[in-house]
Amino acid sequence: MFGALFLIAFLFFVTQPLLGRIQRDHPYLKVGFMNKLFWYHMVFGGVYYIYTLFNRSDSKLYYYRAKNGWSNWFDAHNTGTDFMEWLAYPFVNYFFFNFEMTMFLFTWFGFIGFIYFYLFFKENLRFTLKVRGYDLITIIMFLPNMHFWTASLGKGAVIFGGLGLLIYGLSKLGKRIPHLLIGAYVSYMVRPHILVAVLIGMAVGFVLGKEKVPIYQKVLVSIVGLVFSIIMYDKILLYLGYDPNNFLESFEEESALNAHRLSYSAGSAVDMSGYSLPMKLFTFWFRPLFIDSPNFLGIIVSLENVLYLYLFSRIISKDFIKYIKDAPAMVKMSGVVFISISISMTFIMSNLGIIIRQKSQIMYFMLFVIIAFLDWQKTIRIKKRAAIYNRIVEEERRRREG
Repeated sequence: MFGALFLIAFLFFVTQPLLGRIQRDHPYLKVGFMNKLFWYHMVFGGVYYIYTLFNRSDSKLYYYRAKNGWSNWFDAHNTGTDFMEWLAYPFVNYFFFNFEMTMFLFTWFGFIGFIYFYLFFKENLRFTLKVRGYDLITIIMFLPNMHFWTASLGKGAVIFGGLGLLIYGLSKLGKRIPHLLIGAYVSYMVRPHILVAVLIGMAVGFVLGKEKVPIYQKVLVSIVGLVFSIIMYDKILLYLGYDPNNFLESFEEESALNAHRLSYSAGSAVDMSGYSLPMKLFTFWFRPLFIDSPNFLGIIVSLENVLYLYLFSRIISKDFIKYIKDAPAMVKMSGVVFISISISMTFIMSNLGIIIRQKSQIMYFMLFVIIAFLDWQKTIRIKKRAAIYNRIVEEERRRREG
């Protein structure tokens, strides 16, 4: 364990120049705040490590396969599970990291995702939004479920880091190519279908967003998106276990098999087979709630889900329909990614433990949509107040002159 503590300290000092460089370009990023987030996330790395001591965990499998399962590093370079072992391989075999050190290294990968998601939120908002006097962005950055499932040797930490880099890169295409390429590569290697969903969402947002974009650029993006989807179609379906030549039938068979397997692989089964699509989505987004929390973790997640319910309730408004029609590209992209992945996951998820883990990868997308809407509402209110004030001043001026 001494090696893990030394590594945590080393990672903290490595992070400081990174945060310093980011702060020069983004003055609103406070190094002190991010350092608190770093230590908070590392605490969850420790919690997850303790969890692995008493429960089955893929983290152990990834470590031992990285150590003993490959004759050389390059053989492990494949999408999905193999990629976790490929990432761990040089640290385990060349630097002789033990299990604890590898766990905290991957925890740090998850922390990178929080840095870039934070930047993504802040640079696309005008105001500091508060709930009960607390900064809403700060609240969502410290949500415990988001940290628990991104603080271990596993896909959750890596995909979250990759998505953070990818979304940050997409925010300003052309200016953040390294972030974009690294984020896209990591996201593809961990979960190719999520990368496709993000890129399709970005194409939709780019074409339908409020930004004034030349027609030829919109056409070009649409063509690139279409060609990319066609090229990736067979590979994505094969990765997900479907038959490209008979998609509908294989989708039904695989979904039924996955639902059955996930339902009874643990004691938190939810029989969603008879649910309507809205009820499936409600279960995926907001359960467990207190009445069906399977354990202490479920109770903590239930508190988090109450916050989600509250925030989702804020968009049940005619104003939201008006807003989303003219929303920026990044908002529409986030909405498309969240809805499309949510719908696909509801057909194969029926175990609350799996649901809790999987939704942590995409909840920030919808939270961004909600917060961007609240930011827009505040902008409208301020403009109305300014208009009323200007009208009063103008009337007063005319009265004096008259």
